[in-house]
Amino acid sequence: MEDMSTLTAALDDTSNPILARLASLNLPHNTYTHPLSATVDELLTNAPLSTDSNECHTKNLFFKDKKHGLFLVTVASSTDVNTKELASLLKLDGKVNLRLADEELLLQKLGVKKGCLGPLAIMNNVDKDVTLVLDESLLAKVKVHSHPLRNDASVVLAPEDLMTFVREYCEPVVVKFSEKMGGKVPSSRPEGEKGATKPRIEKGEGGAGKGANVNKKQTKKGETQLALKWSKSENFAMWYSDVIVLSEMISYYDISGCYILRPWSYKIWELIQDWFNIQIRKLGVENSYFPMFVSKDRLEKEKDHVEGFAPEVAWVTKSGDGDLAAPIAVRPTSETIMYPAFADWIRSHRDLPLKLNQWSNVVRWEFKDPTPFLRTREFLWQEGHTAHASYEDADVMVRQALDLYRRVYEELLAIPVIPGYKTEKEKFAGGHQTTTVEAYIPVSGRAIQGATSHNLGQNFGKMFDINYQDEKGETQIAWQTSWGLTTRTIGVMVMVHGDDTGLILPPRVAPLQCVIVPIVSKTFPLENVAPYCEEILKSLEEKNIRCKLDDRSIYNPGWKYAHWEQKGVPIRIEVGPRDLENRQARLVVRFGGEKIDVGIGTLASSIVTKLEEIQSNMFAKAKEFRDSHLVQVTEWKDFVPNLELHNLVLTPWCGGEHTDWEEWVKEKSREESLQNRGKRAKMRERQLRWRPRLCAFPLISRRWMRG
Repeated sequence: MEDMSTLTAALDDTSNPILARLASLNLPHNTYTHPLSATVDELLTNAPLSTDSNECHTKNLFFKDKKHGLFLVTVASSTDVNTKELASLLKLDGKVNLRLADEELLLQKLGVKKGCLGPLAIMNNVDKDVTLVLDESLLAKVKVHSHPLRNDASVVLAPEDLMTFVREYCEPVVVKFSEKMGGKVPSSRPEGEKGATKPRIEKGEGGAGKGANVNKKQTKKGETQLALKWSKSENFAMWYSDVIVLSEMISYYDISGCYILRPWSYKIWELIQDWFNIQIRKLGVENSYFPMFVSKDRLEKEKDHVEGFAPEVAWVTKSGDGDLAAPIAVRPTSETIMYPAFADWIRSHRDLPLKLNQWSNVVRWEFKDPTPFLRTREFLWQEGHTAHASYEDADVMVRQALDLYRRVYEELLAIPVIPGYKTEKEKFAGGHQTTTVEAYIPVSGRAIQGATSHNLGQNFGKMFDINYQDEKGETQIAWQTSWGLTTRTIGVMVMVHGDDTGLILPPRVAPLQCVIVPIVSKTFPLENVAPYCEEILKSLEEKNIRCKLDDRSIYNPGWKYAHWEQKGVPIRIEVGPRDLENRQARLVVRFGGEKIDVGIGTLASSIVTKLEEIQSNMFAKAKEFRDSHLVQVTEWKDFVPNLELHNLVLTPWCGGEHTDWEEWVKEKSREESLQNRGKRAKMRERQLRWRPRLCAFPLISRRWMRG
């Protein structure tokens, strides 16, 4: 089924320079995610460590002094910092005035935003003008936890490995801080904010809590505290985490890589399910359900298949206090679970084709930076499995399933995709051929796998004895397919359409297509407008428009505007005194911000038309941007430069049998990319493991080549 090892738009370990460098140095480390934690207090709450573990989180402070320069100070989370004693420990002579540096300088020197700082950020100090100061007590710990440039994750290192890493970039100064220094660290008051309170430095730089906590002292008057703290173009990974939490799509769970799908995101998945079920029934596919456990013998029956999934398989070995007689695997995919039943059910050519689908969960114990929707240890999907009398019939099924996936992305999610084949190295383990639809992520400039459909050939039929008697009475082996679509669809939709306000949902998958917001005040209470709003709501429901009246009295209209915009509702319907008087309503479109006044007599029909217009315009915009980054290249000299321009590159294909060529392209392009970046690239070469993703070539490439 779908290969979850696909690169995920700048959110994996190859694109996080710290994790990439740790890997290249072969330093043992573990990375885990947790709710956004902007301070140490939040971090200790969101990712608590056992008091018996002798492990600790870090507190990180970035100081500047006009005479003595810049200092990154990393101490144990329980250590207080006093600047006078710090100056003494560092033996700074003359006048010393250590002050906390502002976020602009932090970004400039260490490439990290406030709340995401850690000792490993010293890697980004290209100018070599920051002194790293380490707390001696950290080096006595068994493990040290710190942020890898983002505050929804922590990387765990042994102290000696931490020292090995930082010494690649500087020689740290190790000092012994007093257990309780007392006093406070000075901080600069934000300009233009009279009476601004100094932040408590004891909290330090940790890694928004319970998802996205906000420092109320830093929130300007009039802000709703709903605003995203990260820009999509400025920090794509942190923006993505911010959006899915604040829009109430995801909540974090206490097991790394597992997430709670809140009703807002699960409704999107249900709408995809509803559409998809109708389409597969037209193809003669029936829904079913198979157990989630598989025995070791069955899982290991197909050698190539199990080798492809072995690193990700989760095993159940105990029941209560006792050990199981044999370990049982939790479903990583269902071929080995379903096909023994296929062998029992299929006896004759009259039993073919057999076409089944199931909606289920899957567990793949990913260890590469789990990311909600995109790379998770448990995810939801549909998986189709069919058996046929001929290769040709099976191949038709593969194409039909792939076209349904294209339609899910293009017709429901308003995302253009490119259908293609996987290379031999990227195809489904144990399968004959894998097809895929690939989407384009605008900010990262990378492709992401959308869904896959596999022609399994007869390999599994041979392994599981799926035989039948043909019309001549001869024994034949069935030809099989499998195909899958996951909740990754939701993550791709967020990344493609979202903006710096939050989600922008295509109307066909929006849990709510419209929300009615009465503009109430002391002189215009809800009682005055409620009957009119109910009249509007009823007219919309009669047109099967998913709509809600937000008549909550605890929030003002401005807060509701921000809330529903962040959740991506396609149309907001505002109803105020003038609207009531004129028997109209104002429509505010989330995509593009258009505002129009419509009379109640044509309101419902106008909204139906507008929703279709929004759906079409969202797809057109995404396609136009994707196409502007789709280039045809026939000479090697143009390959790497176009990848560096965030383009999708269409090149001639020499055939799937040339696996050595695939690896050569990956390595050669990485080398050239680093060379092209000149002296700065040499300084950063230690940080980067840049490799293009060569996973597919288009089914429609011949048309493009002719064009």
